[in-house]
Amino acid sequence: MLTRLKVSGFKNLVDVDVRFGPFTCIAGPNGVGKSNLFDAILFLSALTDRTLAEAALSVRSESERTGDLRGIFHCVGDTRAEAIRFEADMILPAKGTDELGQPVEGSITLVRYSLVLGLRAEDSPSKEAGPLELIEETLVPLRLGEAPQHLLFPHSREWRQSVLKGRHTAKFISTEGEGLQRMVRLHQDGRSGRLFTRPTASLPRTLLSTVQAGEYPTAMLVRREMQSWRLLHLESSALRRPDPCTAPTKMTAEGAHLPAALNHLARQNGNGTGKVSSDVKESAVLANIANRLAELIEDVREVKVNRDETRQLFTVQVKSRDGTVHPASALSDGTLRFLALAVTEFDGQSGGVLCFEEPENGIHPRRIHSMLRLLQDIATDTDSPLDEENPLRQVIINTHSPSVVLQTPADSLLVAELVEGVRPPDRQSGITQIRFRQLQFSCLEGTWRQKIKGHRISGKGDLLAYLNPSAAERDSDVAKRRVMDRDDLQLLMTFPSGA
Repeated sequence: MLTRLKVSGFKNLVDVDVRFGPFTCIAGPNGVGKSNLFDAILFLSALTDRTLAEAALSVRSESERTGDLRGIFHCVGDTRAEAIRFEADMILPAKGTDELGQPVEGSITLVRYSLVLGLRAEDSPSKEAGPLELIEETLVPLRLGEAPQHLLFPHSREWRQSVLKGRHTAKFISTEGEGLQRMVRLHQDGRSGRLFTRPTASLPRTLLSTVQAGEYPTAMLVRREMQSWRLLHLESSALRRPDPCTAPTKMTAEGAHLPAALNHLARQNGNGTGKVSSDVKESAVLANIANRLAELIEDVREVKVNRDETRQLFTVQVKSRDGTVHPASALSDGTLRFLALAVTEFDGQSGGVLCFEEPENGIHPRRIHSMLRLLQDIATDTDSPLDEENPLRQVIINTHSPSVVLQTPADSLLVAELVEGVRPPDRQSGITQIRFRQLQFSCLEGTWRQKIKGHRISGKGDLLAYLNPSAAERDSDVAKRRVMDRDDLQLLMTFPSGA
């Protein structure tokens, strides 16, 4: 679970410091760079499996199309930032598995991972390591006694005690030295043990990405946690596709393998012990998912996975109240997205950070509250201790929809806006002071983020676009022909168009 992210020098993120709760909604107009925050999270995740260059090319930017890795560095005019800095505070699962499938238990579950990257000089002797250079990498424990300073979102004592485990220990990754003598070190848990040391100048990837086995358990769990950070971009073609019976049982970020994942989820929960048969338990799982889907479509009676024994294929089917069976290929895009999220909710093994853009897409305005409730229920319930039915899972969404903003809990809302930033002059390089527009996030007055010193507070004017049409829209010729301006509908509206 990502509790805090500080970013500077990445795309239009300069001196950004964001605190996250279990569920966070980021609202803002098109073009301000809301998606850049998601890109920063996904870039950190990609660095746990890929080289620095490969991770940079995976970011949604010009670099993806042109191969120019400089595209991820903040740029004003012809001047680029010299470095990209990340600092991520996170809560880890207490246990996990390493790359060999062996059990791993970390020393502590509250940690901070920091990373600084730069562009390698053209005349660098380590140019073969790639165009990006690892300047600094650290992984340190955070004191559990200081947890109230780090976990500011509302939560119960029982939840906090269930997620905070272990004891404070020495650094897990450290960086020492300068220039070509700079070294990054991977430490075994504890204050003693074998060091794994490499010069940063020759590294094509982060040291964290090289951790394979449980010899470094806490670093291994950090890598596992960051690997679970993903952006859900559910595609209708992938969601509609049937699965062979041998398909993977984990649904992808695009929604592929939904039938196999649903079948596995039902059978996994059905293989219990006791007097209740596995068939009954399996039916109960599917019934719960059908009940959740019925919040979106009232005409849902049953959700099931049909197994074609001849072709050895799984197909998702939804039965309506009149007995009509609808295969996935006949379901709407919004229905399929909602169903995929419902499967995620009931999968207790699915953890980490789930980023989701514009959840309102394909959803009728009257059912947006059902989508928001589902997304909040996917996230960990901080009023109850962790268990199989309440995994350590987090949801971050972005939107520009008034319907989503108005129905989001006030504590969960962040407003994205562009503000004026100033880059001070650099006498050594001769660069004069530069003014630019940078992305910042503000919270609503009276919410838990207001307790953070210096946090931006949204004014009421920042929310007007979500509450009422602008004056320009009301005065336009188009506005005079809108449905909302009909006299016979004005009395039914909370905010009349002429207000």
